Formats: sequence, structure tokens, C-alpha cells
Amino acid sequence: QVQPVESGGGSVQAGGSLRLSCTAPGFTSHSCTMDWYRQAAGKQREWVSSISRNGGTIYADSVEGRFTISKDKAKDTVYLQMNSLKPEDTAMYSCKTWGCADMGRSQYWGQGTQVTVSS
Repeated sequence: QVQPVESGGGSVQAGGSLRLSCTAPGFTSHSCTMDWYRQAAGKQREWVSSISRNGGTIYADSVEGRFTISKDKAKDTVYLQMNSLKPEDTAMYSCKTWGCADMGRSQYWGQGTQVTVSS
């Protein structure tokens, strides 16, 4: 397994910043892709961003230009830097590892970390 654990959530005022971390032992050695998702209360889960084994990144339109995903291979950790936060960014943020070498279609989800943005 490449089980991720998220951290870094919290409460911030609109316009502020937070950096989320997702650590998954084996993420680098197994060449996994990591996604960030979020789910606001009463809403469906929404994909936010992804970083591939080769470092390619993509973002949802709603966060493009405000959020940056990156990874530290030595720490098996993916970061989500969130700037210019808006109240509508309030959600539980979770990460998912998938596409790992020799693991077929297995996916591993973390427990999530809460982000609350006040106006």
C-alpha cells in the first residue's frame, strides 16, 4: 500500500494562504500519481489538482492560478500551496495515490484535512 496522510488544514480569512501536505511512504519509489480532492458540506467531492510520476501538474479551473501542487521526492510528500483563498474553498481536502507501478488499479485515500475560509 501507499497510504497517504494529510496535514496542514486550518482556518484562515479570505485572501489568506495555507499549505497542505500529503505524505505517502512509497509514493516515490512506486512512481505513483497523487491527486487532491475536496468536498464541501452537502456537496459532491470535487477534483482539485494532480501531479504525475513525471512531475506534470494539472488544476481544476476553480483553483488555477491560486493553487500550486508540488512534490518532495525525498520526503514522499506532495504539497498543495493555496493562495488567495476564498470562502468557497472551504472543504475537507483529501489526497489519493494511484497509478503506482506494480499495484494495478489500486487507489489509496487519506482521511482528509479540513480547510475553513472565513469572509
